[in-house]
Amino acid sequence: MNPVLIVLLVIIAVLIIGLVVLTILGKKAQKRQEEQQAQMEAMKQSISMLVIDKKRMKINEAGLPSAVLENTPKLLRRSKLPILKVKVGPQIMNLVCDEKIFDSVPVKKEVKADVSGIYVIGVKGIRGGVAQKEEKKGFWKDLISKAQEKAGAKPLK
Repeated sequence: MNPVLIVLLVIIAVLIIGLVVLTILGKKAQKRQEEQQAQMEAMKQSISMLVIDKKRMKINEAGLPSAVLENTPKLLRRSKLPILKVKVGPQIMNLVCDEKIFDSVPVKKEVKADVSGIYVIGVKGIRGGVAQKEEKKGFWKDLISKAQEKAGAKPLK
């Protein structure tokens, strides 16, 4: 057989094996995440709190309890997390926020939040509601919508 053909067959076999391994690992990770999500939903509590500040910061700088820092994998210690500085009753504390709701959390407002441990899962406004952040349009869509506004046509969404 041609040596080029043999090399190509070996490369294809390695790629197929790699794809199978990644699929199996992905399914295990997804199952583990679903179990953790169900556990967080079971442990959540509704708490009324005043959001003082929100930032993305490293775990070391966030002022989280030392038990959290010890249990965090070393690779994740450098990554930035969405952190909320809140006042619950007379106590001021730092909580980790879910990435999905971080942009919609209002600052300097009182909210009712679903909290599981030190993790904020959901936020509802007490007075005035929670403002949803508008999705950014791309440059071209924004340009087209401005041109259509000037022309008097309905803008695209």
